Amino acid sequence: MGLIWSLIVGAIIGAIAGAITNRGAAMGWIANIVAGLVGAWIGQGLLGTWGPSLAGMALIPSIIGAIILVLIVSLVVGRTSKK
Repeated sequence: MGLIWSLIVGAIIGAIAGAITNRGAAMGWIANIVAGLVGAWIGQGLLGTWGPSLAGMALIPSIIGAIILVLIVSLVVGRTSKK
């Protein structure tokens, strides 16, 4: 049950990051989960584990990390699709 809970929270974090950056419209639910989980890892690695926590993920650093990830990926994908 812990894995399912982590996937759900990861999807929510990814969706929030996509909504904040206005680049989440093209992202599917799998991309939201990946962005949320990897963003949580990046955010907690850079900022620590402060703030409220859910499913073992500190929410505020996780959302910030997911925003960073979505922006970087959208910049890389945007550059490669213009060629």
